[in-house]
Amino acid sequence: MRISAPLRMNLDTIRVFAISKLTWIRQQQKKVVEQERESPREYLDRESHYLWGKRYLLKVVEKDAAPKVELQHRTLVLQIRPPTTEETKRAVLDEWYRAQLKQAASPLIAKWEPLLGVKVERAFIQRMKTKWGSCKPPSIRLNTDLAKKPPECLEYIVVHEMTHLLEPTHNARFLGLMDLFLPEWRHLRQVLNRLPVRHETWLY
Repeated sequence: MRISAPLRMNLDTIRVFAISKLTWIRQQQKKVVEQERESPREYLDRESHYLWGKRYLLKVVEKDAAPKVELQHRTLVLQIRPPTTEETKRAVLDEWYRAQLKQAASPLIAKWEPLLGVKVERAFIQRMKTKWGSCKPPSIRLNTDLAKKPPECLEYIVVHEMTHLLEPTHNARFLGLMDLFLPEWRHLRQVLNRLPVRHETWLY
């Protein structure tokens, strides 16, 4: 377990705080481990992949040309140079998902900046194991896998992290701000948390 705390804090104070929260920490770890997970991806033809909550069947095309990903009706076409490996196919798709999320997040951030009265200096898109997003003012981070979930879930996470620019903790003020700006946020949180997450191996 890793704890982030200001350098000025006494080690014993940090230790006492961690012990006092141990039951809650274990409960959260249990939720993460037990959440429904996607089956491991092998990147084979007709394997299911998702974009914005919609299911697509993968089609792998080996071609001596630059790798690319295209949507064709209900098919996700992955063009890649031979010989192909699972690792290479994963890398190309991950980068494509990252680009999709970046393209979708930018207008959402622009929409919510004047509504919340904040400014996001930079939005980082990256693979995250246990979080959908995080905030380190004046920047936010978004989990690449949000591109696989319904668009309204992405907006909920964007608003959540941008609200942390006004209130860094999940206290009553933060909850009040979320209720004010996005009244349906609790429903969206439930929707997102019911969806399967990326397959991972967890070590505790």
